[in-house]
Amino acid sequence: MANPEDKFPENVRGPFFVDEGCISCGLCMEKAPYNFTFTVGDKHAIVNKQPETEEEQEQCMEALKSCPVDAIGFQ
Repeated sequence: MANPEDKFPENVRGPFFVDEGCISCGLCMEKAPYNFTFTVGDKHAIVNKQPETEEEQEQCMEALKSCPVDAIGFQ
């Protein structure tokens, strides 16, 4: 489970976040391409846009459920 205390500061403010457990696999970007991206240098993923539509919300939840290291959180 992702830890809000370990979330990356580059995440945009909002309920979804990526924490320090990210392994840069890119699965979140496949599931929710408008909401997740890599940081400069592809060091890790971040939430670059919080969901604004029901479809984006569903895609972000799918990314959260699919993350192999549980690095995506929702609070």
